[in-house]
Amino acid sequence: MHMRVGIIGAGWIATQHVATLRHLGGAEVVAVCDVDEARAKELAGGGATYTDWRQLLAHEKPDAIFVCVPPLAHKDVTLAALDQGIHVYLEKPIARGLEDARAIVDAAAASKAVCAVGYQWRAVEVLDDLRGALADQEIGMLIGISFGPTKSRPWFLDRAQGGGNLLERASHTIDLERAIGGEVVRVQAAGGRVLLAQSQGERGNIDDAAALMLHFANGALGAIQVAWTRDGLPGTYSVDVLGSDSVLHLELDPEFSLRGQSRGRPVEATMRQHPFERGVDRFLAAARSGDKTNVFCTPEDAGGSLAVAVACEEALLSGGTAAVPSF
Repeated sequence: MHMRVGIIGAGWIATQHVATLRHLGGAEVVAVCDVDEARAKELAGGGATYTDWRQLLAHEKPDAIFVCVPPLAHKDVTLAALDQGIHVYLEKPIARGLEDARAIVDAAAASKAVCAVGYQWRAVEVLDDLRGALADQEIGMLIGISFGPTKSRPWFLDRAQGGGNLLERASHTIDLERAIGGEVVRVQAAGGRVLLAQSQGERGNIDDAAALMLHFANGALGAIQVAWTRDGLPGTYSVDVLGSDSVLHLELDPEFSLRGQSRGRPVEATMRQHPFERGVDRFLAAARSGDKTNVFCTPEDAGGSLAVAVACEEALLSGGTAAVPSF
């Protein structure tokens, strides 16, 4: 089935999705919507352009849309598309707050359309090898590192609009640690006072660096260190997993490989397909088949990760321990 796709929001991540769709084939970007018409035209490459997503849905009637707007704007466009039976690939986080997230989860459950959320690290191929190496073992600790530059956007610098490093960047690692270790029941967090990336010029009210501690339901601990660094500096992204009879290192962007030891034997695996591409490919396949469960990250999965991130925000402000709200 040839898919007609609309893009809502024409920022950096949307350009990555358009390039991926063109590489995969079988899907045509028929329209792009952005409040900046010139930016929409540049990305559309001859396709239709809009400054109002409602007009795009009404006039183009796409099979699927990619929602690439700031988190505060996720709910309305996603609910409208799902209500019309349009498949939705929703960039992470699922929403800025839990009320909007619950509305999206409920709408996805009621719709016949497929909805996936773009936590791409769930699509890392070697996760299957990691889970196999951990079979019948208890996980004791997960240690996530996320250091590197990122694109500065006005809403990213505003804690109220985008959640800063915690929601935009650390939530990737929160979601991955949940995918490996299970549910989180309470959290602790601390923010750094030293400006790393923001010392270059543009300033906001977010922390450039933060340290999170996750307490898992099974008694395991999860540590996450996240930092936004200056352009030109190398990035480091990884998760280490300590099991009852294993030590495993999951190297993330750009290598996406696994190495370590489990039950006295070496473990080593590498990716064949980039997880960003693999996640989009799986979404398109799920949309063609109508199988709502055949995506790497469902709205409910992403809602659970948002609940942990929201608790981390509370802990960051209070300096104490925060319970994760049920989702």
